[in-house]
Amino acid sequence: MKNQASILTRRDFVRGTASAIAVGGTLVRASAAPARSATVVVVRDQKAMTEALSVNAAALNAMLEETVKRVTGAKDVKSAWLSLVGPKDRIGLVPTPHLNPTHDELVEAVKASLVAAGIPEGNIVMAQGRSASAIRECTALISLPGLKAHWLTGIGTVLKNYIMFSGNPSAYHEADSVKLGEIWSRPDVKGKTKLVLVDALRPLCDKGPQPDPRYMWPYKGLIAGVDPVAVESICLKIITEKRRALRGEPWPLSPPPLCVKAADVTHKLGVSDLAQIKVDAVGWNQEMLL
Repeated sequence: MKNQASILTRRDFVRGTASAIAVGGTLVRASAAPARSATVVVVRDQKAMTEALSVNAAALNAMLEETVKRVTGAKDVKSAWLSLVGPKDRIGLVPTPHLNPTHDELVEAVKASLVAAGIPEGNIVMAQGRSASAIRECTALISLPGLKAHWLTGIGTVLKNYIMFSGNPSAYHEADSVKLGEIWSRPDVKGKTKLVLVDALRPLCDKGPQPDPRYMWPYKGLIAGVDPVAVESICLKIITEKRRALRGEPWPLSPPPLCVKAADVTHKLGVSDLAQIKVDAVGWNQEMLL
């Protein structure tokens, strides 16, 4: 796997020196803004799905534990969850509900792992499709989208997963869905997402959201982080590279996934530049697509 490395370009150097000012004939450099960065975890297991494409629960549970530990840096899964949420939180799970839905096995694994960590089962609710008042009652959200391309948004994974929280989903498909990131700043949603955990067991790289076996493949992975834009950017990289592999040449998404860069630049939700995203990958490394 090739991790993206940060590269200092001449333009970056010029930007950095532009903040220097003369004081009493001496050149003094103003404090530069700290470089942004994010980490995205990719955990894969060749045994995660059988040849018949059913989920291997034991392998998936092990992947989930490894993922949350790597995202948080905790030594055990209980500490990992409790660094993200607490027993008094009302936790909303937000899976993709239909048309290539999040695997039920992953949703149940997350719920069981939270309960084992000390979260009361009654404090865990399915937030997808709930009313605005129900979302307001949640103090924490765990986003559980499925990895897929989408004919309206280019990619229909992380950012689009909250579209039903907008109250007017169709409005967010205008202008190639560039405003999807805006939903994450709604008062009933903003700041509540504690983990983005993408179901990449069997992604879809074209014709989504409707499932089309021609463009689905067993990636057998989980992709996670606390920065939704960074996670989406890595998901987009995987989809893009799979499309390139299928065609043997670049095969751009249509429409272009403008929502990803806009979520960074316009809505300030996180990092979209691959050069600023560290990929922490573990497990099965065949066709990582990164």
